[in-house]
Parts: sequence; structure tokens; C-alpha cells
Amino acid sequence: MTVEAVGATTGIQAGATARKPVQSMDSDVFMKLLVTQLKYQDPGAPMDTNQMMAQSVQLSMMEKMTELSGGAKESFSLQMRTAAAQIVGSEVGYTLADGTTGSGVASAVSFATGVPLVTVGAAKVPLDSLTGISASAPKK
Repeated sequence: MTVEAVGATTGIQAGATARKPVQSMDSDVFMKLLVTQLKYQDPGAPMDTNQMMAQSVQLSMMEKMTELSGGAKESFSLQMRTAAAQIVGSEVGYTLADGTTGSGVASAVSFATGVPLVTVGAAKVPLDSLTGISASAPKK
């Protein structure tokens, strides 16, 4: 009789990664549940058509809400970019996450990250760290 060491792998792949469970339900999960429900239903007592229609309506509503949410995020992003672009040339004040405060004229804006970065002197300041904006004097 052979005895394997405790650390030996038997039937389990060494270094296999664990599957990460899905934390949210999307239309694919909903559709799989509906198909599974139809597959295993009792032929003598099939699913009520009203229930089936209600579930289809729920799926449609969920998809539309997801589209609406995506549209709102895009709209907010566009508003942030527009606001950041209008700041260029204005006097701004800011407070960074580490507590550093400062002020100066906004000379440029970068859209490379999720939140626009405003260049104030040598500092790159996230748009949401600005504490005040004043109109600059008109150029002569």
C-alpha cells in the first residue's frame, strides 16, 4: 500500500487559481436562470405564462437601467472635462489629499486619468481637489 505525502496533490492541479464568484447579476445570469427553470419544469404543470412575461419584462427593465446608468456616467465625464477646460487661465485654489494647499493660475488640463488633472504652476491637481476659482483679469 502506497501512502502519499500530505503536501502531494491528488487530482487537484498544482497552482490552479480559484474561480472568483460574480458579485452582481447581469442579463446573462438572468437568462441562464430562466432557461434552467424552463428546462427542469414539470411537464404536467408548466410555468405560468404571466410569470414568464413578468420575468421577461424584468430582464428588459434591467437592461434599460444598465444602459441609462452608462449614459449618465458618460454625461458626467463630459461635464467634468468641459468644466476643467473652462478653468484654464483662471486663478484657482486647491487642497490635495495629503493636506497640501496652494493657489495659482490654471495653465493646462490633462484628461489622461479618470478625473481631469489641472496644472497649477508645477502641481498637477485633480479637478475634485479645487477649492475655489476666480476669474482672471481680462488681457489687454
